[in-house]
Order: sequence, then C-alpha cells, then structure tokens
Amino acid sequence: MNSFLPAGWTIERVRTLSGDAGAALLTLDRLVVAEDAGQGDYTTLRPDTILGFHDLCLVQDDGEWFMGRLDNDGSVICWASYGSDLHEAIRGL
Repeated sequence: MNSFLPAGWTIERVRTLSGDAGAALLTLDRLVVAEDAGQGDYTTLRPDTILGFHDLCLVQDDGEWFMGRLDNDGSVICWASYGSDLHEAIRGL
C-alpha cells in the first residue's frame, strides 16, 4: 500500500516548510495508534499518509493529521490531532 500526499503537496514542499531535508513518506504497512487521553487506551488508525521527520511523524487518518513518534519496531504512537491542514500541522512540529 502506498502513501500519498494531499493534492498540491510534494515531498520537497514538506521538506522546505518543515526545515527537515530528510523528511520522507513512510510506508503504511505498520501499526499506527492514537492515545485516548486520560484513558490509558489506544485507538488503531488507518492512515492514508505517514510523514517521517527523524523520530516524529505526522499521520493522516480520515482527513485529520495526528502527531506521533516512530518506535523502534516501526510502529507509530500518536498523542494529538493537529487538525486537517497539513501546513498548520507541519508548523506545529
């Protein structure tokens, strides 16, 4: 399964905006979860896109961008939604 950027976006634009020349599209064949605040539980996400920035990730699920971290096993644990605007989500890095 391939990861795709939203219309009008390129990986070069992501790299420029984030200031991370190593930013990359990551494959979707990994476990991605979001922490349920205050409940000690997780919700499994089904991402459309995963962008990697060193050990941080932005994950798009159902039009919403989540901030998370890449674990050693390749899975991603997200802790917050950064909304539906990729530009704003990247600025929140």
